[in-house]
Amino acid sequence: MKDKVVLWAEELQSLAQAGLFYGKDVFDRERYQRIRDIAAEMLAERTALPLEKVKDLFCGDVGYQTPKIDTRAAIFEDDRILLVRERDGRWALPGGWCDYDLSPAENVAKEAREEAGLEVVAKMLIAVQDRDRHNTPPYAYGVVKMFFLCEAKGGHFERNIETTESGYFAEDAIPTLAEEKCDLEQVRMCFAAMRSGDWKTLFE
Repeated sequence: MKDKVVLWAEELQSLAQAGLFYGKDVFDRERYQRIRDIAAEMLAERTALPLEKVKDLFCGDVGYQTPKIDTRAAIFEDDRILLVRERDGRWALPGGWCDYDLSPAENVAKEAREEAGLEVVAKMLIAVQDRDRHNTPPYAYGVVKMFFLCEAKGGHFERNIETTESGYFAEDAIPTLAEEKCDLEQVRMCFAAMRSGDWKTLFE
């Protein structure tokens, strides 16, 4: 569960962001900006992150605050799931933030191509999840995670700026995961979806 101060900072930031976007009075806008700055300072104090980093992550949007979308590809071969190795040595399902000009299915294919070198087609939506209910550490902004069962159509891995290796793993041999991106429960959920003949999309 999130720290109460972090939750308060998030709510203040959301209110300030909306006020900055919709407010017309110059003095009110100054007050909303100060509230936004205070929210960032609260979060920086609580997380020990540099204030500028917090402002970049936490105060970069305009308009009504909405969650970011993260897409993840579940690709299987011989009852093994594809994982990619991050630069810190941990592993994850290929995926990342959804680009503004791509649909979620198009985005998951793009991420698989960039991180795993594979051309894939999204075949089924496995789950739509609120990230903070499943992954740690909590983020200072909302994230909706979308897991897709994908079919590989070709390609091969090439080392890139995001990942250093890829491999297929059995369910009982999953390596250390980058749990802020996907955890063991989520990987097992993907195995269950792949094996099911009648999977129903999970959502919350």
